Amino acid sequence: SSGINAEWPLRPGGEMPTVVQSNFNVNVGRSAISGHSMGGHGALIAALRNPGKYKCCSVFAPISNPSECPWGTKAFSGYLGDNKSAWKQYDATFTAKEYDGPKLEILLDQGEDDPYLNDKQLLPENFANACSGNKLINLNFRMHPGYDHGYFFIMSFMEDHFNFMAKHIC
Repeated sequence: SSGINAEWPLRPGGEMPTVVQSNFNVNVGRSAISGHSMGGHGALIAALRNPGKYKCCSVFAPISNPSECPWGTKAFSGYLGDNKSAWKQYDATFTAKEYDGPKLEILLDQGEDDPYLNDKQLLPENFANACSGNKLINLNFRMHPGYDHGYFFIMSFMEDHFNFMAKHIC
């Protein structure tokens, strides 16, 4: 048995770190987390809600403010009910405003031609504004013309993200 609970998916802040630590030789004091789109939001939430667990967080085109976008309002109302104040703890933008842990480095890359950006599903500008008001978060927010939400976008900047993480955990 792998010890993985098959009833639940691996979550970035939940079961996944335990699975990685029990199967690989890792230094848990030098961890980073990364994600894309919905996984980008998961990475942001894991880093922001677990102060000190991750030295840095790198994300590609994350859903940054789900309380304010159509995808997020549909998901949050379905899972959490209609009380929007209950949603805040699961929204990276609201969580960033209240973050009070050790200094957190975040790299956020976003394609300017991403259809989900233009449809107001991602809202990285809201996250950037929240981070600018919190001296404990150092956000490097980069917009890239000519890039959308897909594989070529991620592939084009993956080396930057590896270098960013290596700088903060090595």
